[in-house]
Amino acid sequence: MIGRQVFYDGRVQGVGFRFKVKSLARGYEVTGLVRNLPDGRVELQVSGEQWEVEGFLEAITESELKSHIRGVDVHPIAPLSEMRGFEIAS
Repeated sequence: MIGRQVFYDGRVQGVGFRFKVKSLARGYEVTGLVRNLPDGRVELQVSGEQWEVEGFLEAITESELKSHIRGVDVHPIAPLSEMRGFEIAS
């Protein structure tokens, strides 16, 4: 199991970004959350088996969201063992 914290920069708020990410998560065995940040970025925290997390992150950057993303900053974190499912957080 691995965990990743990802910050997306660009025009990522007000375009359905979080809802699309949650929809994409259904296709992978991952747990986590996605939320808007006050500075205009979107934060994603995700954990799962390495190939599932990597596939999910690639699916985000290859989806129609691609045109809204200007930058991606990825950091390793501890797996989110206390979480179940994938949610949009406030």
